[in-house]
Amino acid sequence: MSGFLTAVISVAVILGFMILIHEFGHYAAAKLLGVRVEVFSIGFGRRLLGFRHGETDYRIAAIPLGGYVKMSGENPMDERTGDSREFLSHPRWHRFIIAIAGPAMNILLAIGLLTVVYMVHYETPVFLDKPAVISWVKQDSPAAKAGLRPRDRIIRIDGVENPTWEQVYLKVMLSPNQPLDITVLRDGKDIEKQIVPVAVTSNQVGSAGWYADESVIVGNLEPKMPAAKAGIKEGDKVVAMDGKPLPSIDTMIERLQESKDKPVQLTVRRDGKTLDFTVQPVLANAGPDSPTEKRYRIGFQNAPETKVSKLSFSDAFNRSLEENKKGSVLILQLVEKLVERKISMRTISGPIGIAQQAGEAAQEKGWIPLLALTSAISLNLGIFNLLPIPILDGGVILLLFVESIIRRDISLQIKERIYQAAFVFLVLFAVMVIYNDLAKTLPGVMQRLP
Repeated sequence: MSGFLTAVISVAVILGFMILIHEFGHYAAAKLLGVRVEVFSIGFGRRLLGFRHGETDYRIAAIPLGGYVKMSGENPMDERTGDSREFLSHPRWHRFIIAIAGPAMNILLAIGLLTVVYMVHYETPVFLDKPAVISWVKQDSPAAKAGLRPRDRIIRIDGVENPTWEQVYLKVMLSPNQPLDITVLRDGKDIEKQIVPVAVTSNQVGSAGWYADESVIVGNLEPKMPAAKAGIKEGDKVVAMDGKPLPSIDTMIERLQESKDKPVQLTVRRDGKTLDFTVQPVLANAGPDSPTEKRYRIGFQNAPETKVSKLSFSDAFNRSLEENKKGSVLILQLVEKLVERKISMRTISGPIGIAQQAGEAAQEKGWIPLLALTSAISLNLGIFNLLPIPILDGGVILLLFVESIIRRDISLQIKERIYQAAFVFLVLFAVMVIYNDLAKTLPGVMQRLP
């Protein structure tokens, strides 16, 4: 099956499932509270197929960009009959439960899927949860200009004390062209510095130019590139280049740009043996992170050294809760920085970007990558729908909160103007996201190509 067809089918299945779960949350809450549900639709527009059961029409519609549950008397502009089973005839707390049930189902699904993943295959990069001790500083990078050195330990960054590399990378990624206050420990002394991460890759995320002590392990090999031709294999650990140790893949990338097309000697560990290979770099496309850039490469993706285990149900559930909490905070921080215009809209993935990621996950071995991606998308969908934007569930909750404070319903004319403005905003937002998808090739931030 072609990569394009795999991506299309994968994203259709994932998003269709996400929509089904989300709308089922609204549907189940409405039924439980005695609200009449007229339509349960996957997609918008013309009805393609479906069936009617009782008072509800279950359908699949022509435009597969979402879904909806149509409840009696839900639209404030519709004429109300006073029927006790109409949505607006129910107390506000009933309407609040119905509104929040959809996002809640997506969040619960994200927690459940990640729990299952961790019970079967819990895998994390070794270096991410280690103290942030710098092993390499790129020349002319923000870190180099700030005077940072190898073996400096970052003990504070943007208010976070004793951060791990995961916390450091997230802070830097979300702060392109924004100053970050840091404190490093050097020779027993605390030294305060300020760096301004530069925006890199097509996603315009921040980069400081410092790197962790991260093993260089050969991932996907490009068959016609120098590394494969020289006899290097997937799983090989590259420990040195021209006799000098390689503390990170970024170190290797920088040294290749310095040596250009001169042959280099790579020292590799394979099955307990140490092997040497002579490889001649070639000038080639830098990869999906920078599709228009060319640099000297030998042709493989780095596969971070990971630790793999299986967690018990309780440990997997607790870890899932922790990871989804961190993910939720990260999404809200991203939204905040977008509103403050401190980060580019290019950091957001739309349907095309999601399709690409889904296709890549589907082509990996087993179901674990696809389940993990589905969990992440489900969490994003749940949090996004809770944003206080009218038309979205969060907007409905916000209006209910305002009405509860003023102890009366907001007038229909005001609600109509609010919904019209929100609709225009969402259309413009969707156009911008799709444009971004078309204008770039979405990178895998943690995969860098030497």
